[in-house]
Amino acid sequence: MEKIIFNGELVERTGINIDIEDRGYQFGDGIYEVIRVYNGKLFTKEEHIKRLYESAEKISMELPYDRNSLEEQLENLVKENQLKTGIIYLQFTRGVAMRAHGFPGDDVVPVFIAYTREVERPESSMKNGVKGILVDDIRWLRCDIKSLNLLGNILAKQEAANHGCFEAIQHRSNIVTEGSSSNAFVIKNGELWTHPATNLILNGITRRVILDICKEQGIQVIEKPFTVDELLDADEIFISSTTSEIMPIVQLAKNTKSDILLNEKTIGDGKPGQLTRKLQELFEKEIEKQCYSARLFS
Repeated sequence: MEKIIFNGELVERTGINIDIEDRGYQFGDGIYEVIRVYNGKLFTKEEHIKRLYESAEKISMELPYDRNSLEEQLENLVKENQLKTGIIYLQFTRGVAMRAHGFPGDDVVPVFIAYTREVERPESSMKNGVKGILVDDIRWLRCDIKSLNLLGNILAKQEAANHGCFEAIQHRSNIVTEGSSSNAFVIKNGELWTHPATNLILNGITRRVILDICKEQGIQVIEKPFTVDELLDADEIFISSTTSEIMPIVQLAKNTKSDILLNEKTIGDGKPGQLTRKLQELFEKEIEKQCYSARLFS
């Protein structure tokens, strides 16, 4: 029977009830993380947990566990469920209290839930590339917080799905921000461009790994706002996320709700570009180093 974590305890999933006055349910008042698992090991575990605590601080939520205790709980969950390749989803809400917009008192304790799911790597899509679509970024102005308030992201993702696309690339006043559930990158003349880590984007963990790889390899990175026109003129485009890893965008679909892109646009020659493929290979080595290195000595 699959186990989950509920308020620090490993329990069966079928035995859990969420109170109707949980502030996550009524207000989206909470935070979350998604951590990739390869070979039964948590990839970039410390970075995800650190960001979780940063998000908690930004919304004035005090988590009831220290980082070591939380990491140990998550590792035990993976082991209990015998997960090899997949994800851990974890979230904290501000807790259960009578519905009121202001924060509840200090006696209300955050509610913690975590579960695992088998999720295979999207190898075919990473190899061949996917289709994206441009949409207006209608989200709030604190996208740096990994909060449960994801309605704007959901509407963008559904717009992508409505057009048969993998991802929606968002823009504010003609400036590209990020995908609905990913960070966005363009490559032009061998340079990698991405929006700086401000309040307008989530500073993705995969994004950070990519930037570290580029620094190690001497690949020039420019963190700057760039326009939709610069996106359309790019030699290569890719997105990154925990589950999508490094995903090439090889075509952009026409969006009937926008006049920015009048026709479908093929990126480069319609195949993943050379630098994108190189970054995929280097990212693969980082996964092997963190999650498969024991095999090198067995």
